[in-house]
Amino acid sequence: MELFTTWRTWDQARAALAASGAAPADLATLDRAVAAARRWHGDQTRPTGAPYLEHLLEAVEVLARGRGVTDVSVLAAALLHDVVEDTGATARDVEAEFGPWVGELVEWVTKPPSDGLGRQAKRAAKAAYLRRLRDAPREAIMVKLADRISNVQTLDRMPPDFQRRYYAETCTYIIPLADLPDGGDPWFAEWYATWRARFAHLR
Repeated sequence: MELFTTWRTWDQARAALAASGAAPADLATLDRAVAAARRWHGDQTRPTGAPYLEHLLEAVEVLARGRGVTDVSVLAAALLHDVVEDTGATARDVEAEFGPWVGELVEWVTKPPSDGLGRQAKRAAKAAYLRRLRDAPREAIMVKLADRISNVQTLDRMPPDFQRRYYAETCTYIIPLADLPDGGDPWFAEWYATWRARFAHLR
């Protein structure tokens, strides 16, 4: 199972993207997206304590190095995919800085707020959001699939109860997105099949 954990800083990621042929204008757009992500996420960290930017760079690495995505809008959306959900930024803020298409992609992968809801209602709201992704544009689905690869590629580092819940959720809602009749993607489907076998003990 291929891991996407080599781009730990933007300098590393930028150098790799430049070496693969990314246009200077596209790199400049991604420079702005990284700066915006840093500004909005501030000092947020991942559950492991790692800087939040590492997760965003992993999603970009999945798309660019793994899937071979060169569309700068998709890569920018990957860098910004959590800002509306996890910071004070709004979809309008993203659109104002990066245009309506990037704003739409980020909005598609943003989980609706669930503050004030009970546990059951939160789970129902999340399930509804995940089901709705089946209707998302193909580019938004790729961002979500890359986001989840970042989260699950080292699932064995998380607490056992979380591992089982997240494995089940990924198999139920996320993996089918790679196999949609009109929006499926063979590369993602193959990666997730390997991942599913690697963590089959969690079934």
